[in-house]
Amino acid sequence: MQRSAELPEEARKSGRSGSRRPVWFAAGLLALAALLVVVTGPLGLLPGLGGLFGEKTRDRTGPAVLQAVQDMSRYEGAAGNYQVVVDLEKDAKLLPDAVRGTRTLYVGAGTVSAYVDLGGLDERSVTVSEDRTRAELRLPHAALGDPAIDPDRSYAVSKERGLLDRLGDFFSANPSGEQAVQKLAVQHIAEAARDSGLTQRAEKNTAAMLEGLLRSLGFSQVSVVYA
Repeated sequence: MQRSAELPEEARKSGRSGSRRPVWFAAGLLALAALLVVVTGPLGLLPGLGGLFGEKTRDRTGPAVLQAVQDMSRYEGAAGNYQVVVDLEKDAKLLPDAVRGTRTLYVGAGTVSAYVDLGGLDERSVTVSEDRTRAELRLPHAALGDPAIDPDRSYAVSKERGLLDRLGDFFSANPSGEQAVQKLAVQHIAEAARDSGLTQRAEKNTAAMLEGLLRSLGFSQVSVVYA
């Protein structure tokens, strides 16, 4: 009877290993889930699986605070809309692009205004004839305002990063963004505005506005001169 109650050695081994199998199986599932979180997270290797984790966006931004008010005394005579495709590439000297390097294609769209500053005019800037039929205005030349990037029309077309750059963004509290390409877009848009004759058009439109205003006040001859 004692011999019949004893189990073979192979059966005893299979029973001990079977009791441990669920533990290793659960650990494998947890490791696989952690790997999916890393892959679909900042590394972005499988972007199509990101929606499986049900991300939610909440805007907890506080109210905007008014810091300063500036009175404007300039007339904007013209404005130009510009668009530029920025191709920014950074390479390492001794490493291939797949290991270390970035390349970003960015479409930047923005507006630049040209204005004439009327705040510095005084009695010497205006000459009126004795019969008040002729007037001459001496104005400063038009200037360009700072380019304003339109976020609704600006976007990144593609981003290519090496393995080390991806890992750096993953472990960094401030991953690389689009600040560098946005600065380049602003620079190229400002150069295009300087070369497009925007200030000359602003001066022409400002002169036409002032001539129409003074003619409505009874002046028959109006002359606008830019110093």
